[in-house]
Amino acid sequence: MSRLVVVSNRVAPVEEGKASAGGLSVAVEEAFTGIGGLWFGWNGKIENSTPAQVTMHEGKRFARATMPLSRKDYNEFYAGYSNSTLWPLMHYRLNVMNYSRAHAEGYRRVNELFANNLTPLLEPDDLIWVHDYHLFILGRDLKRRGLKNRMGFFLHTPFPPPDMLKACTEHEEIVRALLDYDVIGFQTENDARNLLEYVRRIPGGTVRGNRATAFGKSSRVQAFPISIHPEEMARTAARTVNSNRARQLRRSLGEKQLIIGVDRLDYSKGLDNRFSSYERLMENYPENRGSVTLMQIAPPSRGDVQSYKEIREKLEGMAGHINGRFAEFDWVPIRYLNKSYRRDVLAGFFRIAKVGLVTPLRDGMNLVAKEYVASQNPEDPGVLVLSQFAGAAAEMDGAVIVNPFDEEGMMDGLQSALRMSREDRIERHQSMMEILKRNDLQRWRRRFLDALRTPRATSDRAGAD
Repeated sequence: MSRLVVVSNRVAPVEEGKASAGGLSVAVEEAFTGIGGLWFGWNGKIENSTPAQVTMHEGKRFARATMPLSRKDYNEFYAGYSNSTLWPLMHYRLNVMNYSRAHAEGYRRVNELFANNLTPLLEPDDLIWVHDYHLFILGRDLKRRGLKNRMGFFLHTPFPPPDMLKACTEHEEIVRALLDYDVIGFQTENDARNLLEYVRRIPGGTVRGNRATAFGKSSRVQAFPISIHPEEMARTAARTVNSNRARQLRRSLGEKQLIIGVDRLDYSKGLDNRFSSYERLMENYPENRGSVTLMQIAPPSRGDVQSYKEIREKLEGMAGHINGRFAEFDWVPIRYLNKSYRRDVLAGFFRIAKVGLVTPLRDGMNLVAKEYVASQNPEDPGVLVLSQFAGAAAEMDGAVIVNPFDEEGMMDGLQSALRMSREDRIERHQSMMEILKRNDLQRWRRRFLDALRTPRATSDRAGAD
């Protein structure tokens, strides 16, 4: 069987699974199930060694090959082009997008660095699976080095429509490079359509089914919604709801109902809109004062990017304002925590919470929404309040769907969730759990790798399976 080689910007620590809080790390580690192989990428360290030294770590299921970045590469590739240009662009936030030619050149340079250091480690029949926007052009750079391996790409963020993508000077270069991959995977059908529509507008570009052809190249473009292990998450929640931390949380709440939000501190998550809608809930539904608490867990990220510093300061000010306005001696409306917790701890917190509040302004999938649902007590489940702009909204049919730009609408969605009958909650939860079990993380991995292994003629006959 062919070896699987996964490439991502960051590689999780050597202790397999122990540092994985979710998202990419869990998904990548799952990809190696029953296959084995190599995971290649940045180790998170900044060093000025030239050339960058690759370090190998042999694990039980797969090996890790990691390398540092120089300060210049970090500033231009990671903090610059990846997170100040591409991240806001992928999330439709042109108002906070910053562009620099030097950063674009740094992006090219680091993708070439990845290609140079990865190529000697590859075997002729390796399947190469590249992840996320940091490495849009890596497939091109690998092909320039003569590689003929089958290569797939999966984007964990949304993908913008053509007119918005063109706000990036390198839009054509990015799409041209994407078409060097045999399979291009997205979180949702809408994201896949956005790329296909861009290809249709290219002179000579054609789209037939899920096959995009342009610039003399052809790729399969398809949605592969990423997921979780719902039954494993349910077992974890049932166990950790009785842990010391979960008991402490219950004691601190007393009889109060808990609304929980867990998001990386990022402007795409709509946390300021969320706080405002909660404030409106206290204003317009005063019966919730003293009886409902919002606990927002928001671990800091990318603190060296100015827009992230600004959103942190804004949220701290909003939390202080709302607590100062409504708090009583025995109740604080918002518990705002700038720290991270392990997934097992969060599972216990999720099971306690009456409402899971997941309201990003734009999100590729948002696995927290799925983890919240899977963590619920099936006999007395909580309610998921979910943004219509999260990829998970296409699957979570039992959620209360809200528009995160409509603060009054979110307020009403929260009130509806808090007052929902037990029978309605059970019905909604059962419906969503059936979907999660049917489309779990194993199916995501299997579908993508099956597509990657499928020769072009066969995949063209199979269509969009």
